Amino acid sequence: MSDVATVIEAAGVLAAAGGLGYAKVRAPRVFWSLVGLPVARVRFSATYRSTMDVCGLTVQPSRLRAFMVRNVARRQDVQPVPPQVRRVRGSSTGMRVTLRLPAGLEPADVVAASERLRHAWGVHSVLVVEVKPGFVELRMTGYDVLRRVKMPRRLPRKLMSGPLVVPVALREDGTAFVRDYKKIPHALTLGANQSGKSMYQRNLIAGLAKLPVGLVGIDCKRGVEQRGFAPRLSALAVTPDEASNLLEALVREMEDRFDILGAHGVSDLWDLPVKVRPVPLVVLVDEVAELFLVAAKKDEERRDKMVMHLVRLAQMARAVGIYLEVCGQRFGSELGKGATMLRAQLTGRVVHRVNDKQTADMGLGDIAPDAVFAATTIAPDRPGVAVAGDSSGGWSRIRTPEMTSANAVAVCHEFAHLTPHLTVLAPFRPVVRTAPAPASPLVKPVPVTE
Repeated sequence: MSDVATVIEAAGVLAAAGGLGYAKVRAPRVFWSLVGLPVARVRFSATYRSTMDVCGLTVQPSRLRAFMVRNVARRQDVQPVPPQVRRVRGSSTGMRVTLRLPAGLEPADVVAASERLRHAWGVHSVLVVEVKPGFVELRMTGYDVLRRVKMPRRLPRKLMSGPLVVPVALREDGTAFVRDYKKIPHALTLGANQSGKSMYQRNLIAGLAKLPVGLVGIDCKRGVEQRGFAPRLSALAVTPDEASNLLEALVREMEDRFDILGAHGVSDLWDLPVKVRPVPLVVLVDEVAELFLVAAKKDEERRDKMVMHLVRLAQMARAVGIYLEVCGQRFGSELGKGATMLRAQLTGRVVHRVNDKQTADMGLGDIAPDAVFAATTIAPDRPGVAVAGDSSGGWSRIRTPEMTSANAVAVCHEFAHLTPHLTVLAPFRPVVRTAPAPASPLVKPVPVTE
C-alpha cells in the first residue's frame, strides 16, 4: 500500500512540475504569479542592501545619522545608506518598487545601474521612472511580455479617459500604450520594411474608426496601403497632386475653425459648445518621403507648397482639432527644406527596427537620446516591436498586436456610418462601390473601393 502511495505522490509531483513547465511557456502570467513573483520578492528582500551596495547606489550617511548610530545605537561601524524602500507591489507581469532616494543620489544613477539590478534579481527588465522629486519607481518585468502580444480586454478607466484615446500596442511592463491626441497631438512613426510599421498603422486606424472622428488619408503609393480603409475615410489622396490640393483644403479648414474659436472667445476646440464644435480630424500620411521627393525641377514648387502646408498644420492645427500621424522609413534633413522643421513639431515618436543608427537618431535623438540604442537592437524576427518616446524624455519598448489588412478593412466597413461629411473635403471623398454579384449564390459580394 505504501508503494502505491509513493507512486501516486511521485506522479503528482511530476504532473505539477509538468504543469508549471507548460505554464512557463504557454501561460507566463500564471507561472509568474504562482512561482516567479514569490521567488523574486524573497530574493529582493534578502539581497536588497548588498545589491544596492555593489551597484554603487549607496551614499555616506549624514552627520546627524552618523552621530545617532555612534551615540544612540552604540555602533562604531557607520554603514552607507541605500535608497529606502517605501512600497513593493506585485502584478501578473512583474513587480514595482517605490524608492526614496537619499541625499546624494539622483534618478540618473539608478537608471545607469538598471541593467545590473536586472541581473542581480533575475528579472527580465528593470525600468526606472521618476515618480516625484526624490522618489523613483523600479518597474520590473518577470518575463518577456512582448514575446506574445495580446491587448487586455479591459483597460483602466483612468488610461482611457478622454475623447480621443486609442490603445495601439503593449508596453514591456505589461501596460497598454495609447495614443492620446489631446496630450500628444502629432506623431512620427519610423521603421524599415517588414518592421511592423504598417501593422502599427492598422491598429491605429482600427481604433480611430470606432471613435467620432474624421480620418484623412494621404498615400502617394497610389493608395495601396489606405485605399481599403475608404469607407471610413472622409478624404483620400493617392498622388502628389491630389495630396497638394488636399493639404491646401485642410489649411482652409483650419483657418475657418480659428474663425469659429474667435467668434466664441475660446482658444481650443474642446472649449466650444458641443453643438458648434467641429469634428476632430486625424491626417494619416503614409511614406512622407513621397511628398518631399521630386523627379523634375517643375515639381519643386508643388513640393514646397505641400511642405509649407504640413508645417503650418503641425504648428497650429492642434488647437482646432486637426492632428497629424506621419509615417515613413527615414525622415531627416536630406529630404529637403522644411523636413527638420516639420519633425520638430511631431512630439510623439515611434521607431521600429531601422537599418542604420542615423534613422534612430532622426526619430529619438532629439527627444530621448537614451532610447536610440534600444531602437538599434530590435531583432529582425520580432516585427511590431518598437521604441516609443515623447518630448518629456521618457521612452519604453512596445509591440503592436498582429492585425491583418483584412481585419482593419472589416472594422472600417463596420463603422463606416461614423464617417463625417465635410464640405471642404467633399472633392476628395473616396468613392465606395459594391462589386457585381458573383456567379455562385454561395459567395457573398465583397465591397471594393476605387
